Amino acid sequence: MDCRRLHPILALLALTLMVVALACPPDSAAAAQPGMAMATPIEPPPARSLPLPISAGLLERRLASWPAWSLPAPLPRPDRDDLIWPAWFRGEWEVSSTSADGAEPPLRWRARFVPNGNGGAVADRAFNASQIGKALLGDELISVRNDPANPNRQVSLLRGDRQLESTVVGRRSARPDGATFLADELTLQLFHGPGAPRISRVEVLGLWQRHEDGSISGEQWQASYGSPAAGLAAQADHPQRFSLRLVPLPPGSDRAS
Repeated sequence: MDCRRLHPILALLALTLMVVALACPPDSAAAAQPGMAMATPIEPPPARSLPLPISAGLLERRLASWPAWSLPAPLPRPDRDDLIWPAWFRGEWEVSSTSADGAEPPLRWRARFVPNGNGGAVADRAFNASQIGKALLGDELISVRNDPANPNRQVSLLRGDRQLESTVVGRRSARPDGATFLADELTLQLFHGPGAPRISRVEVLGLWQRHEDGSISGEQWQASYGSPAAGLAAQADHPQRFSLRLVPLPPGSDRAS
């Protein structure tokens, strides 16, 4: 896997950048390590044209500037608040994704969103990250666990005594209408393994739309930045775009996965 051709990080699922950590040495664009599982190819989701809502404000302007993103971004620090999704995300989903240019093989995995007790939904972050992590990395991924004191932080354990810490450090969302949702997250990634720790930042902006059949389609735009040790200001690198589709599953169907 080329470091410049990465599968989606998916702010939707709070995924870690474990693919980069495994596949990309600090100063090279090396191929992925042997033993990484190949995801089962599927038919890509149908192409959809998602209209940009005029009322999206800052997020609409951010999207319009992609791929020429830079930091600092208009993303407030989330403190210890989780990302709240519309109620129509609740439940179990089969998710499929494909890169916009078709350079990456399509993927399929499962996702779960639970009620937040206040009329919305939150992602089951550890479950979702484990599902796509296993699809991409197979046995290389040992486990993913949430920080019980901070819903915006996860720790992924990898074979070979490797560990990846992932913390959301910036976030903004908007609900311009009842069937459309936008969310932008900036995540700090800290990889512990052989040699010095590696630090990077990843931004993912998603535009989601609910359909009459209960499915959800989405587009995601993402880019990476260097370590904040080099300065808080930074220019985006490795821009990518992905199309996704979420199809509802019967409750409890994830137990067999």
